[in-house]
Amino acid sequence: MPKAGHLPVGPSAPTPHSERLLAPDLARGMMLLLIALAHSRMLHAGGLSFTAPAGGGAVDVAVQWLLTSLVDGRSAPLFGLLFGYGLVQMTRRHSGDPAQGRRLIRRRGLWLVVFGAAHVVLLYSGDVIGAYGAFALVLAGVVSWSGRRLWWVSVTALVLGTAATTALQLVAGSDAPLAVGATLLDSALLRITVLPLLPVAALSVVPSALIGVWAARTRVLERPDLHGPLLRRTVVIGFPVAVLGAQPVALQAVGLWTPSTTGVGALALVSFAATGIVGGLAFAAAIALVAARIGDRRGPVTTALVACGRRSMTFYIAQSPVWLVATEPSLLGLAGALGAASAAGVAVVTWAVTVVMADVLRRAGRRGPAEALLRYLTYRTAEPARTQPAPLGAEAPG
Repeated sequence: MPKAGHLPVGPSAPTPHSERLLAPDLARGMMLLLIALAHSRMLHAGGLSFTAPAGGGAVDVAVQWLLTSLVDGRSAPLFGLLFGYGLVQMTRRHSGDPAQGRRLIRRRGLWLVVFGAAHVVLLYSGDVIGAYGAFALVLAGVVSWSGRRLWWVSVTALVLGTAATTALQLVAGSDAPLAVGATLLDSALLRITVLPLLPVAALSVVPSALIGVWAARTRVLERPDLHGPLLRRTVVIGFPVAVLGAQPVALQAVGLWTPSTTGVGALALVSFAATGIVGGLAFAAAIALVAARIGDRRGPVTTALVACGRRSMTFYIAQSPVWLVATEPSLLGLAGALGAASAAGVAVVTWAVTVVMADVLRRAGRRGPAEALLRYLTYRTAEPARTQPAPLGAEAPG
């Protein structure tokens, strides 16, 4: 019999906290910082274009170069890798009934599309939740694909996704507009027009999500002690490749270089997009190595970051009201008004507040509202709103 106040653990139940791993949750908590920094470009003159200079003083230029080299186009692949990893973890209990696992993935994907569409209409046009939902709906069977098929589809999707995102950047150019209108209603109507771009967004997440599926099969994040050499090579090679591949775009972003032709500009964007996945892998590997070193010796900062990672969808969405309030002309109207450094500061503060809020929820024994609702809709089982608060750092043994 299950203990009072707890769900039974079975093939139709979500993963309990006691079985969650440190590395994926820590990575999700840090990922939210990278996402906030990537979104901060809405507040400076560079806007949505990766190549448009934000201007400002030397500090602003340095910050824009750093973010373009290490964050823009590098945080989303980390998100994708963790999503693919989570799909395998989600279905690992269904090894005796793969069809049930695929049904759960599709059901979860359907609701993610709904969540993502609502997020776009109500708050933020750059949502990625719907893209991952579309991935889960169409490619629910990836968890049982052969390794060869995973890699071939990843390469094909990388080529197609890079071409599509490059084309969008070239078409938009340096005048890529924010979905912001004169009133809140006008902005919501503009954001609705972004929804048809969901297939392009879904295509762009396929390569990193499939690599995440492969990583989960080999339990890279679960056993960093066994995969240490691979993780270290990924860090040592991945970060330099990601930074070097970003330079043709980063140099444009700081006003030091202008492509001589459209073709050269396109190649710069291709290099930027293709090496972004390598950057995402390097971030994941670095965090896994840090998690292995931390082990069970978790202090309050690590515990708070893990709490945020366990509630990553809630606090991904929770960042959006900040961007809405900051960019709407009828509210603060700060779109394009800040320097890159100040905009990054807003992002860091926003993320830090969400980490504190996540730890408050952890101490109270509560899940994130978005996670609780998604679990209920996916598993068709109501979870208790409150659980017993865990001791500091004891929620998920390494």
